[in-house]
Amino acid sequence: MLEGGLVMDLNTIAEVARPRQRESLTDWHAGDAWLGGGTWLFSEPQPAVHRLIDLDGLGWQSLEVGDRGLTIAATCRISELHDLAAPPDWTAAPLIGQCCNSLLMSFKIWHMASVGGNICMSLPAGAMISLTTALQGVCVIWGPDGGERRLPVEQFVTGNHENALIAGEVLRSIELPAAALRSRTSFRQISLSTIGRSAALLIGTVNPADSAFALTVTASTVRPLRLEFPALPSEIELRSRITEVIPDSLYLDDVHGEPAYRKHINYLFAEQIRHELAEGAAR
Repeated sequence: MLEGGLVMDLNTIAEVARPRQRESLTDWHAGDAWLGGGTWLFSEPQPAVHRLIDLDGLGWQSLEVGDRGLTIAATCRISELHDLAAPPDWTAAPLIGQCCNSLLMSFKIWHMASVGGNICMSLPAGAMISLTTALQGVCVIWGPDGGERRLPVEQFVTGNHENALIAGEVLRSIELPAAALRSRTSFRQISLSTIGRSAALLIGTVNPADSAFALTVTASTVRPLRLEFPALPSEIELRSRITEVIPDSLYLDDVHGEPAYRKHINYLFAEQIRHELAEGAAR
């Protein structure tokens, strides 16, 4: 699924399809692009795209709250997710606002950008990737043959601007389990400017049922990583696992931060998160 747009005229587009039912999504050809919220596709020339397939006409319910957790439609606007009135026992709910507010976007983009588009862009600083990875999100993917497959968000995003979608597949929704939404959480994010793209975004979670701890590392690395522990580790154990799981080749190197800086921040934030969650457990 590609994220659609607001600004630039696409002079190679010969057709805009507006399907009303799933069966119409099987007619996929080279040169097609899924149109979601519209915040990337129209932001730069797309000479290889000749037909847009507008997903809004399918009428997917943006957010579905149930006993099993939260289902987020790929077309759900980030502003809609931000404004969700979560059940009181979802102790992880504040994480939604923290991640939404860490995205670099204008007012117009805020009300048009979709959750699915942010995930499918698969940029390291995609904060919807951070959120859904930390909360054990599962991507529901529809295939052009009418089939369906599920993939954890951590495995869906495979690299910088790379993901597991194949031609003709579309991200339908992201499912967040209720158990993850009841986790205690700790959030850390940094950018090189006051309002800028994240150089590192880390999230810690503790499962109240068994005290299992997980650290999600994003923005500093080319793909999301979720490090799991049966309980809160020591500072040495946590640092050692980060060093083991994240080789230098996985650190992002761009104008928003060099690998050495990002690695340092990861160690710093990881220990802050571990300490915060340990203090919370002691109360």
